[in-house]
Amino acid sequence: MDPLENNHKQRRFLIIAIVVVVGVLVGLFFFRRGKDKGGDQYRTEAVSQGNISASVNATGTLSAVTTVQVGSQVSGIISKLYADFNSQVKQGQLLAELDPTPFLQTVDQRKADVTKAQVDVASTKVTYDRQKRLADAGLIAQSDLDAAKAAYDGARAGLAQSQAALKQAQTNLGYTKIYSPIDGQVVARQYDIGQTVAASFSAPTLFTIAKDLTKMQVQADVDQSDIGQMKVGEPVMFTVDAYPDQPFRGQISQVRLNATVTQNVITYPVIVEVPNPDLKLRPSMTANVTIRVATVRDVLRVPNSALRFRPATEEGKPAAGTAASGSQAGSRSGGAQSGAGSEPASGGQPAAGRQRAGGGPGAGGGAAGPGGGQGGQGGNGQWSGFGRGAGGGRRQQGQTVYVLNPAATDKKDQLRPVQIRTGITDGHYTQVVSVISGTLNPGAPVVTGLATVKVETPAGANNRGPGGPGRGLGRF
Repeated sequence: MDPLENNHKQRRFLIIAIVVVVGVLVGLFFFRRGKDKGGDQYRTEAVSQGNISASVNATGTLSAVTTVQVGSQVSGIISKLYADFNSQVKQGQLLAELDPTPFLQTVDQRKADVTKAQVDVASTKVTYDRQKRLADAGLIAQSDLDAAKAAYDGARAGLAQSQAALKQAQTNLGYTKIYSPIDGQVVARQYDIGQTVAASFSAPTLFTIAKDLTKMQVQADVDQSDIGQMKVGEPVMFTVDAYPDQPFRGQISQVRLNATVTQNVITYPVIVEVPNPDLKLRPSMTANVTIRVATVRDVLRVPNSALRFRPATEEGKPAAGTAASGSQAGSRSGGAQSGAGSEPASGGQPAAGRQRAGGGPGAGGGAAGPGGGQGGQGGNGQWSGFGRGAGGGRRQQGQTVYVLNPAATDKKDQLRPVQIRTGITDGHYTQVVSVISGTLNPGAPVVTGLATVKVETPAGANNRGPGGPGRGLGRF
């Protein structure tokens, strides 16, 4: 082979290798430069001013204010019915009759007993009068007179007993007719004609009558941790499954003391008065109740997702000291307290649950978004908030939100931390009570999460973070 040709091939191979290496280096350079220049893309929401209402969720059952169960005091066979379901009845109206035949026979027997007792009284009286005359004449002993007197007194007592038995039989005969004790509407009927009513130990219920269905009440079962916030006269909003898009309103009329324990969960009944002029609400409907416990107006507020956001460090890990996106402690304002809201977290998790007042252990949860840390266990601080999915936070002096500065050239200057002290929350927004460090004005763009990572999920699937699904609260 020609040495010149061999050198030419080596030179050409070397040039190609140099070009490839230079191309790779240039590509890496521009790739890193573009990545550094582009930086993270953030989702933001403006700080706003408005009203916030904290509320407590509960379930309850609708019923009429006055409901009477009409029963029978005697046993027998129902022979006639004069009222049916939904019948309008008046006080004293005849509703049903039992077969009176056995009771009429008992009355006749008691009348015969009275007649016999009257004959005995008359006979013993004649004997007593005769013995008394003989005793006055000294013809009989005093013991004979005493015996006649005792027989006469016994006959009189027997007559009184027979008369009482007759009255009892007549009363039982009257019980065969069932009358309405109030004006109202029959909401339930338990027996039909021909059925036997057995009243041996207790009075069986024949009819259930509601006095006035235009005025109803809801008995809501409120958790013991929320019962301290219930006040008579507080407004209440609720929905029923029959009209899911129509809210109904009422107010608390009574907070009862008798607790109910179900699987170690203690609840107290709260009675809510509800007007029902159009009769849409019916007895025994299940009501999903939202009770407003605190309201603040025209206050500075931030979205709950901004309180959960924590930026990543240069190594791509969560900043040190950040517990979780889900940990949020609401501070009390005016005696009201709530947990984290239901605004979706950066990782796509719908966080938050029912809002509560008072302290207790809160469960951490929820994700801070891509690169975010997992929520920690809530503490037992007196001021700690609660929230399912969002988790409870430890007692804090304040919380931190991050304001975006889009004009910053350096990535480190893009986010400006602002430490704030929070108040109540409605599940979507949290009140800013005061700014501890930095400045926070209405309209400032606070970061709610990262927008650079997209997670594809199947259609209909829920995108959930580690904190699990939360249950948002309705707002008034």
